[in-house]
Amino acid sequence: MKKLVPTFIALILLSFSSAAHAQSVDAQFRTWLDQSLWPDAKAAGVSRATFDAAFKGVTPNLKLPDLVLPGQKTEMPKDQHQAEFGAPGAYFAEKTIGSVQTGGRARLSEQARTLRAVEQRFGVPSGIVLAIWGRESGFGRAKIPYDAIEVLSTKAFLSTRKDLFRKETLAALQVLQKGWATKSDMKSSWAGALGQPQFLPSSLIEHAVDMDGDGRRDIWNSVPDTLGSIANYLVHHGWQKGRDWGFEVTLPPSLSCSLEGPDRGKTGAEWAKLGVKRVNGSAFPAGETAKTGFLLLPAGTDGPAFIVTPNFYVLKDYNTSDLYALFVGNAADRITSGGSAFKGSWGSVDKLYRSDVAAMQRSLEKKGYDVGGSDGLPGYKTRRSIGEWQAKNGLTPTCFPSASLIKAVR
Repeated sequence: MKKLVPTFIALILLSFSSAAHAQSVDAQFRTWLDQSLWPDAKAAGVSRATFDAAFKGVTPNLKLPDLVLPGQKTEMPKDQHQAEFGAPGAYFAEKTIGSVQTGGRARLSEQARTLRAVEQRFGVPSGIVLAIWGRESGFGRAKIPYDAIEVLSTKAFLSTRKDLFRKETLAALQVLQKGWATKSDMKSSWAGALGQPQFLPSSLIEHAVDMDGDGRRDIWNSVPDTLGSIANYLVHHGWQKGRDWGFEVTLPPSLSCSLEGPDRGKTGAEWAKLGVKRVNGSAFPAGETAKTGFLLLPAGTDGPAFIVTPNFYVLKDYNTSDLYALFVGNAADRITSGGSAFKGSWGSVDKLYRSDVAAMQRSLEKKGYDVGGSDGLPGYKTRRSIGEWQAKNGLTPTCFPSASLIKAVR
């Protein structure tokens, strides 16, 4: 029994130490609010009453990810460094995309009047708007439990991206000042994304619209405001009315996968001349013959191939991921025209870590290739650099990382 006493005392001391540390962080947070954030909020037109009401009872949420506590060094989290490199095909699990398809088709009729108004006003197809709504918040059914002010201010004070979240905290305060939401309404994800469209506060201010005419831009409770705001966001980012997002295609064996990318576009007629065909056997729409499209190979040669339009990259502005934009495009097709899963199959992927891919990217950079940065994520610049290196070294281009490739490049 006596042996347990030192351990018990140590636990008590650790508990007191943790509590004292939390109190210290809380005190520093309050000082930061008053001396650093408040002057900027005042300059942005936020009243002291709004500011005080917003932060009443708010303390830093130390359970949020990507925080750097006072006295700690900023480093890449170990779990991120060792994150397993995921197979692209897993993003398109039928259960997930099928749920968006089913929910979207139901809402085509339920929200028909609003969708017509949105499409007439913004020129964005109903299927695209519904697919984003379904993907972001399950058509408003997903729980969005966090206090946005708590999340945003914690990250502005302690995160690895303080400047970004400081801007978003100030924008959230402006939303409260404008009366577009109450503090109790303003719920967010753990990353600070708000409401049914999952906008950051600055996006709410720039892109949200009052579609139902009640004088507020309510992206938490109003379906018309949510749908209109999603469409307006896309328009502000360059959505081209009358164009699709893209088409799944088949490629001739002679076509190099290193032609991928938004800076290597060709007209529909030029792609057709090279032997690129739509998977359904039909020609590219007449309107696309003289317009530029871009080759997309998210899994290199071991996955579906696409010719995408500039609207695909607008969808990427909503969420900077090729797979996200493809998900939205495919779900939109399923919602409005009864489309199905992609015809091309997703191949298997070697078990790799993001650190492995990052090391390969650094090696390619040293050899003079532009891989778009060594972040462990193989974007189009990395994929086509792989293909170019493979061709130069007498290998069949695959344009995608593998265990053997990583060893060879090093």
